[in-house]
Amino acid sequence: MWAVLLRNGLTLLLALAALLVAPSAGVTGLSATAEAASAADAVRLTPNYARIAGTTIAWAELGEGRPLLLLNGTGSPMSQWDPKWLAALADQRRVIVFDYPGLGVSGAAPKRITFPRLANWTAQLLRQLGLSRVDVFGWSMGGFVAQNLVRRHPELVGRLILAGTNPGSAKTKLGPRWAQRIDSDPDAGLRGYLRTNYPLRVAAQRAGRRAVARINDAITSGRYPPDTVPARTYNQMVEAEDPWLRSSRNCRQLARVEQRTLVITGRKDVVTPPANSRLLTTRLPKAQLRLLADTGHSFLFQKPDKVAGIVSRFLQSG
Repeated sequence: MWAVLLRNGLTLLLALAALLVAPSAGVTGLSATAEAASAADAVRLTPNYARIAGTTIAWAELGEGRPLLLLNGTGSPMSQWDPKWLAALADQRRVIVFDYPGLGVSGAAPKRITFPRLANWTAQLLRQLGLSRVDVFGWSMGGFVAQNLVRRHPELVGRLILAGTNPGSAKTKLGPRWAQRIDSDPDAGLRGYLRTNYPLRVAAQRAGRRAVARINDAITSGRYPPDTVPARTYNQMVEAEDPWLRSSRNCRQLARVEQRTLVITGRKDVVTPPANSRLLTTRLPKAQLRLLADTGHSFLFQKPDKVAGIVSRFLQSG
């Protein structure tokens, strides 16, 4: 959905929109807000390049510590991560992001995109970077890639976080038809994105506008690389969801996953309803479930500091 916003050129208006809806704050609140904004403004993604499977994959990193790999959703290059979210994570970890083949500043996908192939290409990237084991955060479609990665290359994955995602199979609970229609509409624009990804409360919608404004500012200022989303790549990712939902193979094989897993989602997610997170938790032997009140599919951008804290505590727990 980020891809839709950026292709339609709507985000240039959002920085002003965020200011117009911002509430007044006292001295303490203003100081905290300024500090968080400063950290987000300092986030810069400088692409590095790795040659993988006959193509070039662009990747970037920030922060220090144990590596945490982030896997983004459908049609979303690394330039569509909220800088405030990245800053909060990078305060504790070495955060690694990359563009899937065919997106952003990566080269074209060497073969038709499927989730197993995305997982295999991700594994090749990690090995080329000399990373023998990383913690993995997969959001939305990135959760499909993460599940394939941990099943196919378990030696590479330490702990696993599955965010706003599903295990595939006919057991998957789809969102309401209006949400499916908007989420798959390349012309839905900002209003559609906000409606499907955030609760309709004023505060939640305001948080969504601010997140988009932060991303837009990072791109237009040059702190983020170009966010190219070719229609061919986007369509292949969408089409890959059909076999994912028809096959029960992944859902069955999750019982073999030995990694400790945090399954986290927004209670008001209409794109990937919370029932899917409950199903994931029952299938994964070492999973724990966290449902966040009053948040939607983009809960990590709605409450970046809170979610980053939850993730960090899970990764640091004994």
